[in-house]
Amino acid sequence: MKVIFIKDMKGQAKKGDVKEVSEGYAANFLFPRGLARAATDGNMKTLENQVSAEQKRKQQEKDEAIVLGKKLEELTIELATKAGEGGRLFGAITSKQIAEALAAKGVKIDKRKIELSEPIRHLGVTQVPVKLHPEVKATLKVQVTEG
Repeated sequence: MKVIFIKDMKGQAKKGDVKEVSEGYAANFLFPRGLARAATDGNMKTLENQVSAEQKRKQQEKDEAIVLGKKLEELTIELATKAGEGGRLFGAITSKQIAEALAAKGVKIDKRKIELSEPIRHLGVTQVPVKLHPEVKATLKVQVTEG
């Protein structure tokens, strides 16, 4: 019997997979627990519609990330902080502070998407990578000044 899996099952199938299973397994285990549905023509059509809608949504997210990436490439964030001799900062600039400065300019980015390997501890311009989407990365310029 062919079934469409509704949920992921470790070692068996992922959500949306169509597999051949025994009728007893389907009737006694998969269907009662809501893990799968029979692979009828109507259910197959519904699955195809869900897959195409998911692909459209993912493509739209990627397109939005590309547009945001271009905007970030042109942007320079200025942060003023106290510094000592030789341009060393008292403290450091973290991804949280960069995210807050971006939010002040009207660009909302989660601080976890800012890939700062270690906090900025010196004056000057630093190139900071930002991961906007699994396939889209941008580089943001952060200028740290004494103030």
